[in-house]
Formats: sequence, C-alpha cells, structure tokens
Amino acid sequence: DFFPNKPTFHIAEVESGNVTEVEISQLKALFFVKTFEGNKDHEENKEAERAGLGRRIKVRFKDGEILVGYTSGYSPDRAAFFLFPGDPQTNNERIFVVTAATEEVAFV
Repeated sequence: DFFPNKPTFHIAEVESGNVTEVEISQLKALFFVKTFEGNKDHEENKEAERAGLGRRIKVRFKDGEILVGYTSGYSPDRAAFFLFPGDPQTNNERIFVVTAATEEVAFV
C-alpha cells in the first residue's frame, strides 16, 4: 500500500506473512528492485546514459552513499522524489529518495 504522498506503508514478509508498518520519515530511500536476489558481482556504470527519464542527478546521502540517475520530480521543497538508475543493468528499477536523508542533491 505504498503511495508517495502517504507518511506510512505496510510491508509483508514473504515467508511468515508478518506485516510491518514503515514510516517514510525513518527511511533514507525505498528501493524497488527487479529481483530480491540481485547480482552482487554487478559493478554499476555511473556514466551510463538513458533517455526519457528526466534530468541527470547525483544524490549524496548523509551516510556517504552516492546514487547517480535521472529524475523528473526533484525539488528541494518536496519530502521525497523518485530516482531512476542511470545504469539499466542494475537491479534497481527505481528508488524513492527521502530528501531529509540527503546531504547533497545536484543536477549533473
């Protein structure tokens, strides 16, 4: 029941079915992935170019992690925004970035 403008959503564990309420304000980001297994050997191509996903953006989180991708919805006044990875081969389909968890956001 995730919706970008809601302060909470629920997530169910696959095996047990236990449901947990998650507060958006407690997250740095929410990663929508292609598979839960992923590919630990994949090295992200931060220079990859993709058309039609908005402006190229670099996000540095307060914990030091850096994401590079594209967005059409970033505004410093918004509580969060979607980022689409620059590398189409990454396991992430899109990332919901919580603005309060960022140290720096810049169009590149």
